[in-house]
Amino acid sequence: MNFLPSECDTGIVFRRIDLNPAVEIPAEAMLIQEAYMCSNLVKNKVKIGTVEHVMSAIAGLGIDNLIIEIDAPEIPIMDGSAGPFIYLLLQGELTEQAEAKKFIKIKKEIHVQTDDKTASFRPFDGFELNFTIDFDHPAFDKKYQSTSILFSTENFVEQVSEARTFGFVKDLELLQANNLALGANLDNAIGLDEHGVVNEGGLRFSDEFVRHKILDAIGDLYLLGHQIIAKFDAFKSGHALNNKLLRAVEADADSYEIVTFCNQESCPIKYVPLS
Repeated sequence: MNFLPSECDTGIVFRRIDLNPAVEIPAEAMLIQEAYMCSNLVKNKVKIGTVEHVMSAIAGLGIDNLIIEIDAPEIPIMDGSAGPFIYLLLQGELTEQAEAKKFIKIKKEIHVQTDDKTASFRPFDGFELNFTIDFDHPAFDKKYQSTSILFSTENFVEQVSEARTFGFVKDLELLQANNLALGANLDNAIGLDEHGVVNEGGLRFSDEFVRHKILDAIGDLYLLGHQIIAKFDAFKSGHALNNKLLRAVEADADSYEIVTFCNQESCPIKYVPLS
């Protein structure tokens, strides 16, 4: 996988270089056609899978324009978090471009629901994420199933980026029979048996499970094309419902506006240069 610079207003574009000719797939919400356990972009039957973790890292660093070359139909899982992508992106030079950074400002509440799962945007001066999961399992302490983050580069890197994906050992055989989680192991996910976490090192955070759900949401929501200015509230939401929320926004032109700011001080979302 290669990260390459791109021109202003070109957005995030994945380029499948294993195909001849190479196929470019823009990171757009409307191209999500498969969202079971991960977010997959599909254009003209060409797929790039599991984009949420790298998209989360890109959003966390405030990157607007980028080409991602990949020689496979899926983004590497790395350690199951966004941390390795943060590290890789920072090996390059983040450059300020000539155009003003664009934001999508939510102007009214947008709500979607599937069964008992919900996700919504509300107007807010910044980007706040509030997430609740609901698992009846010994590893999921009730007091650690909800969390909130006020999004900024610093908060994302320190509080969210290292949170890993997780799964149940009992489900692995079924998933792999359906061509999913084929490379899953304890180096790239938190494994759970009937008693608790099986990883030797345990959890990185007491609430790592719900923090990872926020990590996923940040990546999924960045598929709207720009950083969102809003309050995001979710209960048991996943990739499919996150995408449903974006589609609801795109379907209602009165629900948002594109805004810019003359300087960092006036911007309600704080981006801190990292090295």
